[in-house]
Amino acid sequence: MTERPAVTELLERIEDGVAWLTLNRPERLNAMSRPMLADLVAALMRAATDDAVRVVVLTGAGRAFCAGGDVKRMAETAEAEAAKSTERRATELRQVMEASRWLHEMGKPTIAALPGPAAGAGLSLALACDMRIAARSAVMTTAFAKVALSGDFGGSYFLTRLVGPARARALYFTAEVLDMSRAEALGLVTSVVDDADLEAETRRLATSLAAGPALTFAAIKRNMNLAETGTLAEVMDLEAIQHTRCSESADHREAAQAFVEKRAPRFIGR
Repeated sequence: MTERPAVTELLERIEDGVAWLTLNRPERLNAMSRPMLADLVAALMRAATDDAVRVVVLTGAGRAFCAGGDVKRMAETAEAEAAKSTERRATELRQVMEASRWLHEMGKPTIAALPGPAAGAGLSLALACDMRIAARSAVMTTAFAKVALSGDFGGSYFLTRLVGPARARALYFTAEVLDMSRAEALGLVTSVVDDADLEAETRRLATSLAAGPALTFAAIKRNMNLAETGTLAEVMDLEAIQHTRCSESADHREAAQAFVEKRAPRFIGR
């Protein structure tokens, strides 16, 4: 196991091929700060290119996943922020919003583990991940409209694709708070588990994926991401290329041999 030195607001460790990234402002329900977001973007960039990392888990310390933007901090710094141009403020925001893009586009499975509320931009980060495991007591809400904000971190993109445009608009306009029974029914979470089982179930899924065929998982993500915007012909063209490349991999040969020998395959990611 290797572990990077912990920073104040983002904890990072790599264990058994899994990068565990923990938002670490539990006293503020892990509400976002600029240092936290800058560190998160940097950590995701490292994970995306680190061969030792095969799966990324994003979670929150304490009783929340992420409460979104730090509204109290926004009020405290309103005067200083107002002195900046709109363009500068938008540019600074867009830079840290890259966290969502890395979670969605990196060629490795990403998992959000929700010990509690995911609100506003915190919900956006969770939706950017490939899978979401939630404690039964967790809740989800877009929250933005309640503080007169329109939303960021790609939430409108991800929510529209997960639940459809009509329902996504309603969830943004009303900021309805969803319990996990409702969230699961809408397809917003992959699984709901008892609170006490969240870490163990997340670890089980993450380590299982980390032992899988990394090259194949990267190809699957490329196919799925193109499927969100591409035509059927474009997706089928990419599928043909990716499938052929995977068929030439050492992992495919190992999987075929393991099938014949009736044993579990041992993947090496090539």
